[in-house]
Amino acid sequence: MPKEVKRHCPYCKTHTVHKIEIVKTAGRRKTSSLKAGTRYRKKKLEKGYGSSPYPLIEHGRKHGAKAVRKICLKFICTQCGKAHLIKRAQRFKRFELVSQ
Repeated sequence: MPKEVKRHCPYCKTHTVHKIEIVKTAGRRKTSSLKAGTRYRKKKLEKGYGSSPYPLIEHGRKHGAKAVRKICLKFICTQCGKAHLIKRAQRFKRFELVSQ
């Protein structure tokens, strides 16, 4: 994908040239106590077989890791300097930004 692309800027309300950056998708948050509590509750529910007669297969163990990764793109307007993200992260096997 090119490093610069012409897109609609929601702030300028016109089509302008945008620079593209790759944003890391967020991992598990450790700071929030509410989320930690939810995590512990979920762990307690999963203790044992969780009303299942046989052990559940853990995520990714059966099939292995995914060959693709999720990439979120950030578009920075060259006119106003404001940035906006794409609504949903997309999966790419190989992704690189190329200057044209």
